[in-house]
Amino acid sequence: MKKHITLFIWGLVVLIAFCLNLFGLMHLIPLFITMPLLFVSIFGFLATWNSRNQFKGFYQKRMWQ
Repeated sequence: MKKHITLFIWGLVVLIAFCLNLFGLMHLIPLFITMPLLFVSIFGFLATWNSRNQFKGFYQKRMWQ
């Protein structure tokens, strides 16, 4: 449930950053500010979406300690 809320928040951040980027393309806001914001928001959304429990192998006991 916590992951769904986090994804929803990141989705809202992506939409806000996209709207700001449109304002940047209309030369209302500097584009060098809006492009990194959009990149960071998309990166955060994808990193959160991709964070899942990954299999890291079986634990092997050593025979000699």
